[in-house]
Amino acid sequence: MSPLNKIMTKKSLLFSLFLLFGFFCLSCGGAGSGNNSTALNSSNGSSSGKTFKLAFVTNNASDYWTIAGKGVEKADSELNDVTVDFKMPGSGAADEQKRIVDDLMSVGVNGIAISPIDPDNQTQLINETAKKALVITQDSDAPKSDRALYIGTDNVAAGRQAGELVKEALPDGGKIMVFVGKSDARNAAERYQGLKEALQGSKVEIIDLRTDDTDRARAKTNAADTLVRYPDIAGMVGLWSYNGPAILNAVKEAGKVGQVKIISFDEESETLAGVKDGAIFATVVQQPFEFGYQSVKLMAQILGGDKSAIPANKQINVPTLVIKKDSVDDFIKKINALRGRS
Repeated sequence: MSPLNKIMTKKSLLFSLFLLFGFFCLSCGGAGSGNNSTALNSSNGSSSGKTFKLAFVTNNASDYWTIAGKGVEKADSELNDVTVDFKMPGSGAADEQKRIVDDLMSVGVNGIAISPIDPDNQTQLINETAKKALVITQDSDAPKSDRALYIGTDNVAAGRQAGELVKEALPDGGKIMVFVGKSDARNAAERYQGLKEALQGSKVEIIDLRTDDTDRARAKTNAADTLVRYPDIAGMVGLWSYNGPAILNAVKEAGKVGQVKIISFDEESETLAGVKDGAIFATVVQQPFEFGYQSVKLMAQILGGDKSAIPANKQINVPTLVIKKDSVDDFIKKINALRGRS
């Protein structure tokens, strides 16, 4: 082979290697840019350039929180600078919720949105956590704590709404029983306060408030026992989401559908079915999707250095809605879309 041919061969080989190397680099770059499982494409995150670890902690494992989870997922998908853990304490106990918070802090979470199970007795937990991370409350508030703000329902106003529904369902008055998971949870106490305010001076008499410690079986037993002990009971009010189905099933088994008027909270599937067939007079629904969505968005904004979204009173109230038989079909369509159901 001539010297010229040798030179040309070497040049051709080097050129081929160069092209191969370039193709390899482009291929690697293309694979990385198309990996949507680890990176979310959005320009709506913070300007800090950091990735924040966030967590959303519920107060129990009811279906109500599934909708909040969809809001968390939507906010997460719109932000490229956050990762979010969604945690539900199965037992609904304050000590389990504390373990969840402790575990989250041990892995360096930057922000937590929590629905305190026992706000008065969890103030110290929230304050200690707030020294290391951003803490906001959602659904249930702890206003005496160092939380940055609260996102959720004006529960006194929601209780008043329920009270007005009771008076509408029982125009001639009568005795009612009220049910909830824990009476010392702030949202429960405030709803009960609003209910009593609305019923003050009316012909409706509240016999008592019965608690079940977020035990669904006990919730139903409480309702069933009330129907036996107070055969003249005219109405039953459930302040937490699962209380509606518990009351409904007890009333059905007692053969008193229509005779005992039921007012409930939230949008569990059984509750909405009860409203649709007329067994439940009405339900006062919150907007848990907004709790999840706004909590994540605001935590990212605040951690990114923008605190302008924190109101002077440190409260963001999401309005409640009243769902009756004439509006339940449209609401079911909307809520099933959020739940990912047909």
